[in-house]
Amino acid sequence: MVSLSGKVAIVTGASRGLGRAIAIALGKAGAHVVVTDLLVENEAVDTEKMVKEHGLLAAHFAGSDHVQTLSTANEIKKMGGRSLGVKMDVTQPDEIQQVISLTADQFGVIDILVNNAGVMDNMALMEKQSGQMFERDLNVNLTGAFNCIQAVWPYMKKRQWGRIINISSFVGLSGAFAQPGYGASKAGLIGLTRSLALEGARHGISVNAVLPGFIATEAVNLHDPKMLDRIKERIPAKRMGNPEEVASLVTFLASDHSSYMTGTAIPVTGGADLFLF
Repeated sequence: MVSLSGKVAIVTGASRGLGRAIAIALGKAGAHVVVTDLLVENEAVDTEKMVKEHGLLAAHFAGSDHVQTLSTANEIKKMGGRSLGVKMDVTQPDEIQQVISLTADQFGVIDILVNNAGVMDNMALMEKQSGQMFERDLNVNLTGAFNCIQAVWPYMKKRQWGRIINISSFVGLSGAFAQPGYGASKAGLIGLTRSLALEGARHGISVNAVLPGFIATEAVNLHDPKMLDRIKERIPAKRMGNPEEVASLVTFLASDHSSYMTGTAIPVTGGADLFLF
C-alpha cells in the first residue's frame, strides 16, 4: 500500500476526468488535497466569453454536473482527510500565488504538485490553424505547468523534498494529427520535466511525467462513438483506459516508493504507443 499520510498535494484541472481521479486517489492514500480548476460548481457563466477565452470544451462543461471541484474536496474530507476546492486558472500567476499562499496558510507545507490542467479542443488542419489558438494551447498546457512549478518550487526546495508530476500525453512522442498545438505542448512538457529533474534532484525534488493514452474521460467520450470504436480496435488492449489506472501511477510517483525516479516519461496507454501494422 502506498501511504501519503500527512502529505499536502495540489492538483490542477481536477473538477472531472483524470484530475478528479488523481485527487481522489491521493486522498485515499492519506494526502490532504487542494483541488483546483478553472470551473467550480454553481458559477454563473458567460458562454460567449468562456468560448473566446478558454475554448469550446470548457464552455461545454461549465455549469454542468460534470464540474465537481467542490464536491471532490468534500469527498476527500469524508475519507478523513483535509481538502479545499478552489477556482484557479493556471495561465494567471497571480491566481496561482493566491492558491499557493492559501495552501501554505491552511496546511503549512506543499509536498506534491500534479499538473493536470490542459486543453485539447483545438483541432484543425495546418492551413486552418490560428496563431491565437496555438498560443492558447502552449499557454495552458505548457506555460501553465511552468507557472505552477515555479510557485511551489521554493516551498519544496526549503524542505528538501517534493514530488512534481506532469500529465503529458503519449502524443507528445507520437504527434497528434490536426492538433499541432496539443502535440507540441505535450512534447514540451516532457522537456520541461527532464530539465527540472536535473535541477531538482539535488534538493530532493523529483519531477516526472505521465503519458496517458486514450482514457475514458468525459471529454474523450464526447467524440463520435464510431470513432471511439475505431480507436479501441487500434489499441492492443482493445479498450480505453480508466482514469483510476492513471491515478494509481501518479500516487506511486508522489510517494517515497519512487524516491530514485526522476526525469521519467511513463506511458499508460494499453499499448497504443507501440508500432502497429
